[in-house]
Amino acid sequence: MIQLAFYGKGGIGKSTTVSNLAAALSEKGLRVVQIGCDPKADSTLNLCHGKRIPTVMETCRKHNDDFKLSDVVVKSDVGVYCAETGGPIPGVGCAGRGVISALEKLKAKGLYETLSPDVVLYDVLGDVVCGGFAMPMRRQYAQSVYILTSGEAMSIYAAANIAMAVDRFKKRHYAGLGGFIVNRYHSEEDIAQVAHMAGQFHSGIVGRLPDDEIVKKADQAHDIVLRMAGDSPLAETYRKLAECIYARECGSESC
Repeated sequence: MIQLAFYGKGGIGKSTTVSNLAAALSEKGLRVVQIGCDPKADSTLNLCHGKRIPTVMETCRKHNDDFKLSDVVVKSDVGVYCAETGGPIPGVGCAGRGVISALEKLKAKGLYETLSPDVVLYDVLGDVVCGGFAMPMRRQYAQSVYILTSGEAMSIYAAANIAMAVDRFKKRHYAGLGGFIVNRYHSEEDIAQVAHMAGQFHSGIVGRLPDDEIVKKADQAHDIVLRMAGDSPLAETYRKLAECIYARECGSESC
């Protein structure tokens, strides 16, 4: 089982990217689980045609431990199993602690044994890497962390902070840095800036996703690119990136 965590500055397009990668991996015949680790609980929204699924935290508040795995895990029509950790009631409790509790609850409910996934993707809140939001970096959850960034200064700054956290956590036997994905790039200058930053962490760019109007149209329609425009060049870019990452994690290829 391959488990990957995706981080990046809020608004960088992380959930959109992860959802399309999940769908692309599912197309390959793999059993894929996508877990949103954000109190907003919107990671899997487009996979589910805009329908919000019950989060683990809200289900726990309503039913304590008296619920089934199927109450919080939904299979989308592209074959991806979707789950959302959710968070505490606004103004009450710690969102990071909620992520910890939710992931532990999914594990206790037999997520990994019952579904026997080939790939699990954790879509983690923004650029927060402290406390509970570092939970998906732990080795029992993820083997690698992929960081999304654009060529914009604040996005690169956030990506560097996340990479530093991953580097520090290595001593605790956490996940390693898989690489950087450049999203919404406009020029080779954007790529060069990210490549320079990645080099400082002895890493590199594993994928380039252009700023494409199709993404905005899909988001507005609560859809994913692979389902709405499956024959588009961007859909093929997502497929190639998914194949590249999967091959890297299987140890058969680098990109």
